[in-house]
Amino acid sequence: MAANPEGDAAFDRKQRMKLPPVVHRLRPVEERLRDFDETYLPLTADEAIQAAMRCIHCPEPAACVEACPVHNNIPLAMTLIEKGDFIGAAQVYRLTSSMPEICGVVCPHESLCQGACVRNKRHEPVVTGALEAFVAQYERQHGGVSIPVGAPSGKRVAIVGSGPAGLACAEQLVQKGHSVTVYEALPAAGGLLVYGIPNFKISKDTVRNRIEDLQRAGVRFVNGTKIGEAKTIDDLFSDGFQAVFVGVGSEIDAPLEVPGADLPGIYQATDFLIRGNVAPEWLPPDKNTRPEVGRRVAVVGGGDTASDCLRTALRMGAEEVTCLYRRTEAEMPGGPKDRELAKEEGARYRFLTQPVRFIAGPDGRVSAVECLQCELGEPDDSGRRRPVPIEDSNFTVPADTVILALGYWPDPLIGKTTPGLETKKYGLIVIDPESGATSRPGVYAGGDDVTGPDLVVTAMRAGRKAAAAMDQYLAGK
Repeated sequence: MAANPEGDAAFDRKQRMKLPPVVHRLRPVEERLRDFDETYLPLTADEAIQAAMRCIHCPEPAACVEACPVHNNIPLAMTLIEKGDFIGAAQVYRLTSSMPEICGVVCPHESLCQGACVRNKRHEPVVTGALEAFVAQYERQHGGVSIPVGAPSGKRVAIVGSGPAGLACAEQLVQKGHSVTVYEALPAAGGLLVYGIPNFKISKDTVRNRIEDLQRAGVRFVNGTKIGEAKTIDDLFSDGFQAVFVGVGSEIDAPLEVPGADLPGIYQATDFLIRGNVAPEWLPPDKNTRPEVGRRVAVVGGGDTASDCLRTALRMGAEEVTCLYRRTEAEMPGGPKDRELAKEEGARYRFLTQPVRFIAGPDGRVSAVECLQCELGEPDDSGRRRPVPIEDSNFTVPADTVILALGYWPDPLIGKTTPGLETKKYGLIVIDPESGATSRPGVYAGGDDVTGPDLVVTAMRAGRKAAAAMDQYLAGK
């Protein structure tokens, strides 16, 4: 059901266009650098109502809805928020989203719903993401959140991986009455949401609350079990599961193959972020110590993970934190919002800079990064202009800690241990894009293990889509 503001005599688009913007407030820099708490402050009830009143309810199809990967009914939610019906608005989001309390925080709204808002013509969009997060949390605090459970179907489903794709698939299947067990390789459920995204972007409590919703609905979590090692997909079927969803993500760090890359003091981004951001009781045995951060830190890469590493290093006491990126800022794949926050907190950027060697100091640890200056050439396969190193332009950047944030590959383990499962480049799983079905009957997949690194919301959408197809498959068994 769409909002129908034209039927309200009080509705006037011209008057609404005159309403001042509501800014999503940040904690002061000096305060947030002292801890790992969330950077943004939650909206107040008054701010939420004022922000929603700025929605002018564009004719259908509204651009914000079209830009949302799961097509949340944002205009209807805005109408309810404006009237103070925050719980009703949260329930609108839950019709199409399995985790609005999470997507409202971590989605790059500036390039999705908020970026499509027509008010961007005046650089004053409705803060759609902050409003989604506000109502989802309001519902949890004032009404409680529960997942409706369908009548028992007698069918059992295994989900491999507890990131956004797996959690969304579980949330949908349990509503159909299926018995759902989620297998997670790490000590705590949550996948990328717990182990990949730092606390200053989203609180672990927010993720944990959603997992507890699933547990109350009957979803069983088996942590510390990596499918493909002690137990395989075939074993799951032998155990009596009738369908399997694979949502293991894409969390193998891409290497930088240059001399000295194995020196002490050089970290892969995943290792650094897990050890720097996750509570000790949730750390796997091989990552149960905090990383050593020196005075000067260099982060190699230009994506969102690089921004996360820069901001984590600053919170861990580094005095100088520099991002080394081989193209210009215009070609950076990471979102500008996180990059601006990193700059505000003190991170520096050196563009057109290509590391070619890591140099050890007298103690054997990394002490500097030798680089070449680059210039931009013709576009490559990604459409971005190719970085071309300039001969004899070598220079060094002092660094006693280096973090490599060069992107991610999927773990090929599932493909190697599952007969009949078709994979392609880097071990990505091949699926039917409409259903998530793989080449192996009864096995479905979705998220970053299919697409490569992408957004939380697109992984969630893949989990929901696969769940619908799995429900039909189970009904036919």
